[in-house]
Amino acid sequence: MSIDFSKIPSPCYVLEETRLRNNLALIRDVKKRSGADIILAFKGFAMWGVFPILNEYGFKQATASSLNEARLAFEEMGAPAHTYAPVYTDEDFDEIIRLSSHITFNSLTQFERFLPVIKRSGKPISIGLRVNPEYSEVSTALYNPCSPGSRLGILSGQLGDTLPADVEGLHFHALCESDPDQLQKVLISFEKRFGKYLPRMKWVNFGGGHLMTRKGYDVELLVSIIQAFKSRHPHLQVILEPGSAFAWDTGYLVSTVEDIVDNNDVKTAILNVSFTAHMPDCLEMPYKPVILGASDEVMGKPTYRMGGNSCLAGDYMGSWSFDRPLKVGDKIVFNDMIHYTMVKTCTFNGVKHPSIGVWNEKTGFKLLREFGYEDYKTRLS
Repeated sequence: MSIDFSKIPSPCYVLEETRLRNNLALIRDVKKRSGADIILAFKGFAMWGVFPILNEYGFKQATASSLNEARLAFEEMGAPAHTYAPVYTDEDFDEIIRLSSHITFNSLTQFERFLPVIKRSGKPISIGLRVNPEYSEVSTALYNPCSPGSRLGILSGQLGDTLPADVEGLHFHALCESDPDQLQKVLISFEKRFGKYLPRMKWVNFGGGHLMTRKGYDVELLVSIIQAFKSRHPHLQVILEPGSAFAWDTGYLVSTVEDIVDNNDVKTAILNVSFTAHMPDCLEMPYKPVILGASDEVMGKPTYRMGGNSCLAGDYMGSWSFDRPLKVGDKIVFNDMIHYTMVKTCTFNGVKHPSIGVWNEKTGFKLLREFGYEDYKTRLS
């Protein structure tokens, strides 16, 4: 049963359950064949209303980048988090310990500051250090954690001949929606710089950015890279923490045309959603999303920019062509809007936050959450 978007409230994020299940089956297969532990990164996908579906496929752990994410993992996945944050605070750290099984530090100064707190707690936390392999092919500087002067990760030159005795693992993150050949190159740099520490480590975390559910991704190469690394270091547990891969191409953002403005021969369809508030990666990466039933600009066809409903002058993208002229009330459905969307939304201008729902082929649409004035108000004071 195809989705009847006329029955979906607008605006609304809609996850298609079958697509999610297809992704989970593929990731589970990679996990089984490679021998790696693959856990969900909340920074890319944290739609906890569908965590029971992830549980069906054996995904019961997550990586957290804050106290709030660690609490979400503990409460909604039922397992302590693998926690890494660029910086921890005294106010949060006792709770971080309670909610975590692994804690990774971004610097030696943070490690030295909070190690005594972990020891006083008496909890058996597995401690890691984030390191910078100094190699990444991520072309967008905003998303490149290995750019010169990056604040993320410890450089090899900052470490001595041995690591502190309490460190059990190393973590690197150098990918962003990347192919496995890029991981292969990162591993060469990582092992060159940090290989001498691996014999006494218990685990290595390859971070995120492994977009294994994207069409054309070489899954077999990823499996072979992980297997080869494990053959070189058979004592090490290998961890991957993708975010986008779990939710890649699993759903939509449904919006409605509320006005059409024609200035200087540029037609803009103004929607009841905002790029800056609801699809920020489109402006940050930037990238142009796919609209169902539309194409890139075609000469002679009705063509429009899509304008957001905030007052930011740059809250628009374009251009898309349609088979017929748009009119007020038409639904505009943006594809692949589940990963890195809901997790980054805001209420700038107080614009209405899209609802959240799931589409099941047998039962149809289920609304999980609506947002209103109180959600906006309570964020501010």
